[in-house]
Amino acid sequence: MLLPGDFFDLDGYEHKGLFTADQPVWTVLDRLKDYIESLFKNSWPLKGCAGMVEKPIVIADGAMRYDLSVRPAAKGAVQAFDGDSPVQNATIIMQGAYLNDDRVIIGPGTVVEPGALIKGPTVVGSDTEVRQGAYIRGDCLIGNKCVVGHTTEIKSSVMLDGAKAGHFAYIGDSILGKDVNLGAGTKLANLKMIPGNIFIRDPEGNFHKTGRRKLGAILGDRTETGCNSVTSPGTLMESGSVVLPTISVPGGYYQKGSCVMPRRGSIDVRSNIFGEKR
Repeated sequence: MLLPGDFFDLDGYEHKGLFTADQPVWTVLDRLKDYIESLFKNSWPLKGCAGMVEKPIVIADGAMRYDLSVRPAAKGAVQAFDGDSPVQNATIIMQGAYLNDDRVIIGPGTVVEPGALIKGPTVVGSDTEVRQGAYIRGDCLIGNKCVVGHTTEIKSSVMLDGAKAGHFAYIGDSILGKDVNLGAGTKLANLKMIPGNIFIRDPEGNFHKTGRRKLGAILGDRTETGCNSVTSPGTLMESGSVVLPTISVPGGYYQKGSCVMPRRGSIDVRSNIFGEKR
């Protein structure tokens, strides 16, 4: 209970080494900065590249390419071209994006749109969308096929593969599991109003001291939040949980398949109402 395996299936996850199987899941955030820094020991394509992107940056086969062009493609996307031939799996950073420093790694097939701001150290996986107006504040580990959406802010957090925060979200000191989806306007609050460390109460009534003043939400695989929902600091939800729209979720531990819903001016928490497959 309260271990990474209770929340995430890490088989095949590239950064599985960040997670320690026998330590509470929130300790991942304590190790996050050093882990990300370790990924910059060798050279990387964007080393020495910082500031406003004046013309599109294209990375192909692990190297900066200055001979390629960027043009619109199907369904509003953009793609790199070598003459008239499309270049597959190219990383594209569009004109108008801003790299606050050069400690940024961005994987193949990922597109960073104009107006996005990225602070390092940050690692973004492959085939991810960093949309216009996104604000990545550093110490972020973002997986493959993720979405950091319009006016979404993320800091000191992990998004596992397939996690999406498409619109107007705040993600602070949090971990989003595989295929988590945050509805528009979701806020994962991370700072207690009353000074002191955040404690987690498990289902058996035991209190666990996290040692952290800042702890947002830890959302297990396939968890979903409705639009304009808010999780209080220290919210831990196991896989397949659901938060209905506009709900303010009290901090604490929610077991697999929980559904947080309104009830006569308060909230109700039920289990597995959407089925075990979640």
